[in-house]
Amino acid sequence: MRVKEIMDEKHPSIYEDEPATKARALIRDLKLRILPVTDEYKKLLGVVSRSGIMAISSSVSPITVEGVIENPRYVATIETEVTSAIKEMIRQDEWYVPVTNSLEDKSYRGVLGLENFIEAVIKTSPEKLAKPVSEVMSTNVIACTPEDEIDNIWRLMQTRSFAGLPVVKKDKLVGIVTQKDLLESGVLLPTFESSKGRFRASRKISSIMKTGVITVKSSTKLIRAAKAMVFKNIGRVPVTDEEGRLVGIIDREDIARLLVK
Repeated sequence: MRVKEIMDEKHPSIYEDEPATKARALIRDLKLRILPVTDEYKKLLGVVSRSGIMAISSSVSPITVEGVIENPRYVATIETEVTSAIKEMIRQDEWYVPVTNSLEDKSYRGVLGLENFIEAVIKTSPEKLAKPVSEVMSTNVIACTPEDEIDNIWRLMQTRSFAGLPVVKKDKLVGIVTQKDLLESGVLLPTFESSKGRFRASRKISSIMKTGVITVKSSTKLIRAAKAMVFKNIGRVPVTDEEGRLVGIIDREDIARLLVK
């Protein structure tokens, strides 16, 4: 299977001279993780990431996309063998990568995401996802509480490269907070009152976290977690016990890593 068979060919891109606020709006409104940047000839120049754009908050910011562009750690090509591409994405800790015609021809063609690969396996080889969640979930879970300040959790996400964190209260799962929630909330990161030159109180995680979280048990088959990630467009699923206590978490990378062993 080649990358061109499963990639997202309709994934939008942006030009380097366009406003960074436009990139932020596209990432927020279209729920994108990365936004490829091209020149006028549609040659790939780099990407804007969700984490990289989150500090651009002002609707009148003069910064252009060129000021926030990043070099992708890995670029796939349309003819790259899918398993090879997914292995490299996992090695580079990238869930999404831009795709070009070839290493020589940098013409932008689309984006390959881990969920594209997982969805293909669900459709063609569901038996590969018959193992229980317990065999691949992470048990050393970093979580936050509803009372944690948004600024602090944002900094934690930035420094530890977390895209989302479960929210617990008295050891029980009560919600989840993701970079998407931070972006959609419109909070300024870091928050401050520039006119007065002093920091203001940060909002609490409870004000933006999502409740009613999709969860699984450790005995649940992986295919159920995989379908939730792909068809609900979520990156990770908390694992709870019968009392609602958080015992682990499973994300797209955990599933993709199993599938390319």
